Amino acid sequence: MKTNLLTIGLGLLLLSACNSTSKNVQTDLIADNVAFAEKQIGHQVKLIEESGKILNPRTVKNDKIQYVPIDDWTSGFFPGSMWYMYELTGNEKWKNLGTKYTEDLDSVKFLTWHHDVGFMINTSYGNAYKATKNEAYKDVMIQAAKSLATRFRPTPGVIQSWDEDRGWQGTRGWMCPVIIDNMMNLELFFEVTRFTGDSSFYKMAVSHADVTLENHFRDDYSCYHVIDYDKIKGGVRHKHTAQGYAHESAWARGQAWAIYGFAVCYRETKDPRYLELTDKIYNYLFTHKNMPEDLVPYWDFDAPNIPNEPRDASAAAIIASALYELSTFGKPEYKETADKIVASLSSPAYRALLGTNGNFLLMHSVGSIPHGHEIDVPLNYADYYFLEALLRKKEIEKP
Repeated sequence: MKTNLLTIGLGLLLLSACNSTSKNVQTDLIADNVAFAEKQIGHQVKLIEESGKILNPRTVKNDKIQYVPIDDWTSGFFPGSMWYMYELTGNEKWKNLGTKYTEDLDSVKFLTWHHDVGFMINTSYGNAYKATKNEAYKDVMIQAAKSLATRFRPTPGVIQSWDEDRGWQGTRGWMCPVIIDNMMNLELFFEVTRFTGDSSFYKMAVSHADVTLENHFRDDYSCYHVIDYDKIKGGVRHKHTAQGYAHESAWARGQAWAIYGFAVCYRETKDPRYLELTDKIYNYLFTHKNMPEDLVPYWDFDAPNIPNEPRDASAAAIIASALYELSTFGKPEYKETADKIVASLSSPAYRALLGTNGNFLLMHSVGSIPHGHEIDVPLNYADYYFLEALLRKKEIEKP
């Protein structure tokens, strides 16, 4: 009996030691990434502050940092990264920078010519409000939601993404194009519903999600990039993939927007259909024959020259962040997958060397290969969702 108790005791001790070692390794991974981000983003901030302007870095082209105007769809990600750095470090420096860079986007709340006002305001002002509870930030979010609501088309029941004469160069003839990216704008509607008690925002978000669920997905639960609706009669006119390899291919970042967007919708509504859909998207992604071993996808799952095709670290970061959230909905195995992705992105294969890569964190992301746009470059949204994934991982692993 004593021998058995001793054996059991030693086993428990070893198990405890293994768990402790695993947690320490994960904690070290977070700490290492945060320490690197403080230095790398610190270099970026130094350049901006020395310019005497408020600049908004998006990517690198011809070895030069590319800055964007406030109406660019990516303008909220760099300010948002400041708020994540503040949450990850507690350093007031990042809070002050977050305030400065976020408030520069104030006029975006009136933007109505594209749908990405949700992206731009929720990543910046949404994170700012969570960190500070500044009522003025809430007012900006409410106005932004009102601006976004002007793009809701009641007959098909969706938020129109691009205007009919816009979209990618050479793409014309739209009537009511809706891109899968638009799922990411719905969080703003859910937040503002809480602020105001106005259920119209909630109803528009749910309508858009429901119509997207019905029309954007193929039988294997990969998704199209663009669905063009008839805003007069309702129904689908065309199904496209503008930034992927082909209309019937699975553009990697589109799949990332899909699983992230429906994770948010499940969190906000608890509608089981949304959670079931994320399971099906997950199964598509991680049983696909072309998903690499390191779980950082090629830019399109059907790209013709795999394995000699560019990877998309931005898609990987978005997916990892979504999986951390989904793991809290009774899906612990999703955290294991997210951990593997984050470990890959933290490796020298994807994380830049200090002082290189235009002072962005991650290398090897893709904007749009069909349009020759941002191929194998750093992107500010890759960094944003990488930081978000680290923050979610840190919160889940709190003792």
